[in-house]
Order: sequence, then C-alpha cells, then structure tokens
Amino acid sequence: MKLARKKIYLITGGAGFIGSNFVHYLYEKEENIEVRVLDKLTYAANLRNLKEFESRRGFEFIRGDICDAKVVKKAMAGAQVVVNFAAETAVDRSIDDPQSFLKTDIFGVYVLLNEARKNKNLKKFIQISTDEVYGQILKGSFMETSPLNPRNPYSASKLGGDRLAYSFFATYRLPVTITRASNNYGPWAYLEKVIPLFITNLIDGRKIPVYGEGKQIRDWLYVKDHCTAIYLLTCKGADGEVYNIGGGQECTNIALARQIIKLMGKTQRDIEFVQDRPGHDFRYSLDCSKLKKLGWEPQYNLAKGLQETVEWYGANENWWRPVKQKMDQKYLTGYWGRK
Repeated sequence: MKLARKKIYLITGGAGFIGSNFVHYLYEKEENIEVRVLDKLTYAANLRNLKEFESRRGFEFIRGDICDAKVVKKAMAGAQVVVNFAAETAVDRSIDDPQSFLKTDIFGVYVLLNEARKNKNLKKFIQISTDEVYGQILKGSFMETSPLNPRNPYSASKLGGDRLAYSFFATYRLPVTITRASNNYGPWAYLEKVIPLFITNLIDGRKIPVYGEGKQIRDWLYVKDHCTAIYLLTCKGADGEVYNIGGGQECTNIALARQIIKLMGKTQRDIEFVQDRPGHDFRYSLDCSKLKKLGWEPQYNLAKGLQETVEWYGANENWWRPVKQKMDQKYLTGYWGRK
C-alpha cells in the first residue's frame, strides 16, 4: 500500500508571536506533515517558541530573510502550503523608521510570491495582512469590500503586500488567499505589545502606560482563534479572496487596562497616562460574516482570553524576562514620552 505523501508547510515568520502559535496549532491538527519555518530572527522572534519541535522528524528551521531570493527558493522547494507571517509589525517603530517596513512588508512579499509562481506543488498561499489597512472607522464595521485607507507607515506597507498578493492571483492565477485580522493577544507575544507589556509591568511593580486618555477602541482576537481561522482558510479559503478575522470583543484601551489590573489584584494607581501616538487610529471593527459562512467562530471572549494570558505570563517568567531585559526602556514607560 502506497503511503500518502506528507503535506509540506512553509511558515515564514514562524518564530514570531502568531507564526509560532500557528506552528503549534498545525501539530495539534495534523500528524503526517513537514513544517519548515523561515525566520530572520529579528528582535520580535524567539527560537524558544519552537523549542519542543527542534528534534521532531519533519520539522526544519531555516534562518533567513524573505527578501533573500536564494533562501526563499530553498525554503519553498516542494511546499504545498505557504503562510506568510513574516513582517515588520510595530506601528510606533514604523513612524520612526518606515524604510525597513517597506522592504520586508512589500519587497519581501514580492520575493515570496515570485518564487511561489515557480512552485508546481503549491496549493495555497496565505498572505497575512491586518485590519489596519482599512484605517479607522468610527461607526459600524469594515467589510472586505470597504475602502482601504491606511494611516501609518506600518499599515501602508502591509497594504502594499496585501494588494501585491492579490495581483499575483489576478495576473498569474496564483492560489492566494488574504487575511485581515484584528489585534491579537496570547502566549509568546513580544513584550512591546500592549497586553503582555501591561501584564509584565504589573508583575514587576511598574505602572502601565496608557496612550492619551485611553479611549481608542480595539477588537481583541485570541491568537488560537486566529490560528483556527487561518488553518480553515488553508483548506477552504477561495483563491483571490480576502477574509476578515475578528474576535468580536471591542474594548477601549482604558477598559482593557482596568480588566488586567483587576485580574492581577492591582489598583487604578498603577495606570499612567502618557503622550499619545501621532495619528493614532481611534477605532477598528471587522465584519467577519464571510469567514463565518465557512464554519468559523471564535471560542474565546476577552475575559477568558485575558485570564489565560495573565496565567501564561505569570507561569513563564523564564521566557519573557530575558526578552524584557533587552527592550528599549521607553516601551516600559510610554514610547512617545510622558505627558
């Protein structure tokens, strides 16, 4: 009896937050697979996220840049599914240094797509975009057909990769599916991100910096719910289509801070309002009915997800403390300075 050929996944940016969670989820869902992770190991990546797979048969880690065509060719050889998480992602950093975002988030996507065109085994290319490509919305929710109006260099660079991926479908019939997700949180998130920053600051007895008056609204998506959606789209996502992925858990930043404070037994005195980000988007909100028609529903509300996240960071100081020691101190007290 002939054994079924193993499905080969290429996960770019797989040592980062969402990418590493997706690798864990893949191994929960499938056994007869090979997983290659291509990651440049920037400040936001951590090989410890993938430590349990290092000696696993069929797992391969390749250190390299998605802008390097030779490395990409090696990593993509024979892959049937490519999921591109690799990106520069921090809005504050993009305001200070847009150039690196343009290179990775646009040119890097081009290199991947160009190699994918040559890959005769490819069944699906998932381009991970962001809800921030829509800009802000004060009322209602964005649909996949809503106008695109990014308002910072990060979201503009992600939109470039997003539309470039679509163009390779339209022009070359490459089997591309694009996702636009809301704010993620959960295990292995880099400590610049607001939720792990708040949690670890409070563990360390520091105040938590809240931009402006904290009235900005975000829709929070637990990372495992995001992974279930991406996995579903590798199987059922239509080529050339965009799918919104949101948690349906809108919350102001100040309300988020208060929830975390309550969970950790702290007080309102642990909040410090700091200088707001330039051009800070006020609200994001996604209509996810298109994805839900495929059978997806988020399983985590914000209360459940925050509880698990607080517990994870509390139990994994050996993971995050070395990371925090290397961070620029301005993240701990407010990137743009105190008021």
